[in-house]
Amino acid sequence: MANIKSAKKRVLIAEKNRQRNVAFKSSIKTAVKNVLAIAQSEDQSLLAGAISKVYQLCDKAVVKGILHKNTAARKKSRLTKAVNKLTTK
Repeated sequence: MANIKSAKKRVLIAEKNRQRNVAFKSSIKTAVKNVLAIAQSEDQSLLAGAISKVYQLCDKAVVKGILHKNTAARKKSRLTKAVNKLTTK
């Protein structure tokens, strides 16, 4: 642990921010799993809303600096491909 008071504070703040980022990323993963489950059940009305929610979470993560913009774009693209594959069967 650091010796200087301000450095100790930065360590605590960094840990709090890390936990918030982990929680946000986890919510994105959960939303993606929900979309894939809905896609398998073939409920189109729920599917559109769920995909929109994942897109919203990814975009919000980019604005907050949790995800890089290319990472968010990749997640959205892979999700769309997976949904299209599941719904066209």
